[in-house]
Amino acid sequence: MKSILLLCVILGFSLHNGFAQDVMTPELLWKLGRVGAVGITKDGKNLVYSVSTPDIENQKNTKAYFTVPVNGGTLTKIESIDGLVADVSISPDGKFQLTNKAVKLMKVAGSDFYPELDKSNVKIYNSLDHRHWDTWRDGTYNHVFVHKIVDGKADEGTDIMKGEKFDTPTMPFGDESDYTWSTDSKYVVYVSKKLSGTEYVQSTNTDLYQYDIASGKTVNLTEGMLGYDTAPAFSSKGDLAWLSMARNGYESDKNDIYVMMNGSKMNLTKDWDGTVNAFMWSKDAKKIYFVAPTKGTIQLFEVDVPGKSKKMPKVVQLTEGDFDVNGIVAELKNALIVTRNDMNHAKEIFKYDLKKKSFTQLSNANNDVYANLKTSKVEKRWVKTTDGKQMLVWVIFPPDFDASKKYPTLLYAQGGPQSALSQFYSFRWNFQLMAANGYIIVAPNRRGMPGHGVEWNEQISKDWGGQVMQDYLSAIDEVSKESYVDKNRLGAIGASYGGYSMYYLAGIHENRFKTFIAHAGIFNMKSMYGTTEEIFFTNWDNGGPYWETSNTAAQKAYNEFDPINKVDKWNTPMLVIQGGHDYRVPENQSFEAFTAMQLRGIKSRLVYFPEENHWILKAQNALVWHAEFFKWLKETL
Repeated sequence: MKSILLLCVILGFSLHNGFAQDVMTPELLWKLGRVGAVGITKDGKNLVYSVSTPDIENQKNTKAYFTVPVNGGTLTKIESIDGLVADVSISPDGKFQLTNKAVKLMKVAGSDFYPELDKSNVKIYNSLDHRHWDTWRDGTYNHVFVHKIVDGKADEGTDIMKGEKFDTPTMPFGDESDYTWSTDSKYVVYVSKKLSGTEYVQSTNTDLYQYDIASGKTVNLTEGMLGYDTAPAFSSKGDLAWLSMARNGYESDKNDIYVMMNGSKMNLTKDWDGTVNAFMWSKDAKKIYFVAPTKGTIQLFEVDVPGKSKKMPKVVQLTEGDFDVNGIVAELKNALIVTRNDMNHAKEIFKYDLKKKSFTQLSNANNDVYANLKTSKVEKRWVKTTDGKQMLVWVIFPPDFDASKKYPTLLYAQGGPQSALSQFYSFRWNFQLMAANGYIIVAPNRRGMPGHGVEWNEQISKDWGGQVMQDYLSAIDEVSKESYVDKNRLGAIGASYGGYSMYYLAGIHENRFKTFIAHAGIFNMKSMYGTTEEIFFTNWDNGGPYWETSNTAAQKAYNEFDPINKVDKWNTPMLVIQGGHDYRVPENQSFEAFTAMQLRGIKSRLVYFPEENHWILKAQNALVWHAEFFKWLKETL
């Protein structure tokens, strides 16, 4: 505990302050409960949810469960959720259960090949797909098992993918939503990318496979659909819906809702200029509810399911406001249970009345904290870009903002590159915390952001250093016209593609910024191509491999848009942050950038987390991250 108290002194706050503080601090941020919806009780009367709270001293989370009436009312803490919510792993007829586990199918370790050398520490590969996200391939594959239930107990189960060197749940982020029962209990439908090795890392072609319980036969339901096919879900009437992207290799393609009725497929969102995050069938199977980014937020939508009609249905937006509706939990009579957050509030669970168009908060894991906090003013602006478009820009102000004063201001560059800059609430890149430390944050929905039409979203691919960089500069230049922005104290921060943006802006910003912070950024496009694990991503966004000298798009990416080629123009201090288990943007990217700055005499610092991946997930590491982040800004801005 002494070490934690010492860290608190370094950070400038106390563990014993409780909830008395009036602005957000790193320690308080890491005391917030993280809410997760479990579901609705079988009688339909209560919501069951969990609250995970970080245990900083022991580097783990503690989890508690609660129930609350769906019409609002008293919270009840419960010790167990067993039997409260329907178990979706059980078939509708109650005769079978689905599970998944890893199955060893491939030799990888030295001892696999040479059993007598059982103390060897070797991995041997004959193709790519040797590592993914933060894990090395160990020769096991995730498989789905069907268990018969006899006298209330499940048998050992049948591996429905026996012998297949493919994964379900899919890697690296797949879960139980990757497989589901058909309404009649006759079939299991599951998601898998049935490709191997080098072919696997160049493709996004997951398909939906239907396994027949009686015959043991499997058929591909999405044969010929070449992009991601995910999230299979059956309606109460037995129709199948799923999410689908059209193009192989494009991980951020438009995500559409498909339905299959009587063997015929229909794209319900084909004519809608947006991309779907997640969906849920209505109980009567007549419509599908979904959430999607729009204009710097994530909102709730619905679309009718036409039935026998082939008429294209209309998408209807149900909610509107400066918040994110980021998940749908359940449908009630004339209402939906959803999760919601905004830049000043972490995720909680709400009931949305479909008739009154109003929200009622059901969970309150962090109400006591926010009741004692001064929140930030969040302003939405529209800025004209250099090519004459209108770009949404979020501006977040410190608590007790005084327009007569001048404030240091940070340009925030979102990662992705095609992820929404919405009303998200991060436990690392937290705008509320940055503003509480006295900074104005400028967060542009630059080219590449979903929620502003498919064309806007796609413009960043093969143009990483082009219009999007001008979008950044347009945003900071426009907001800097305000008298309360200290033009001599501008900084820029970002991670992943945002980290790349820092390295690139460092070579073109013409002394706008006094400091940069780059977390897990791409610095050397050629070495990135040779060390990252999802080759489809670099192939699509860069236009191909660097050795294709006749490929105009690729050569532009690896030459004009490569930050390493602009190092001679760097002159601004930079903090570089990197995780050692980050295989998406491997550590050599940060090491190369740091070396360049050190050898050129530019003030710089490397903060390296050997056991973290592309994110910083451990509580104590996160607190160090925040300490170094704000210390650097204090030193350089």
